Amino acid sequence: MSKPRLVVAITGASGAIYGVRLLQALRESGACESHLVMSSSGVMTAQQELDLRRSDIEALADVVHNVKDIGATIASGSFRSAGMVVAPCSMKTLASIAHGLADNLVARAADVMLKERRRLVLVARETPLNLAHLRNMTSVTEMGGIIFPPVPAFYTRPGSLDELVDHTVGRLLDLFDLPHDGLVKRWEGMNKQTSEQRSQ
Repeated sequence: MSKPRLVVAITGASGAIYGVRLLQALRESGACESHLVMSSSGVMTAQQELDLRRSDIEALADVVHNVKDIGATIASGSFRSAGMVVAPCSMKTLASIAHGLADNLVARAADVMLKERRRLVLVARETPLNLAHLRNMTSVTEMGGIIFPPVPAFYTRPGSLDELVDHTVGRLLDLFDLPHDGLVKRWEGMNKQTSEQRSQ
């Protein structure tokens, strides 16, 4: 494997921008081979929120897989990868992963990550959360997955929606030790923040 592979799934929760921006960042860095799988609801949400067609998003990935293709390479533990990000992760997809249903390629690929002890990160997007959501998040966490709600970091004093999204995407890439340029404003301590504010 010449460079690491990362599986990126986009499902039908609000927040398609997170998956799209992640693919863009991976392409910009060139440090990782991206493997994309999108649910039909994910495609529909991206069109609604971003005016992007399936082909627009697929063009950002190195390899594209059909969500119905359970025989795809990423459905096997023998396919080596650094892990998988589901961004955004719908509560339906969360439930499928938590209960090991493997009923489509997104859930099957996530199941592979868990059984192979690879990093699985779910950008769970829903609010408020009911008890089923919370229990499913607990189940995935107990199996070794990471629940990563896209909570904005306001200490960075973001000036735009793009900055909020970039910060989240940068933190996702950090979890896989993948390089990125300027997506995250690192916390440098309260004293530095206070002195900077005074100088403004």
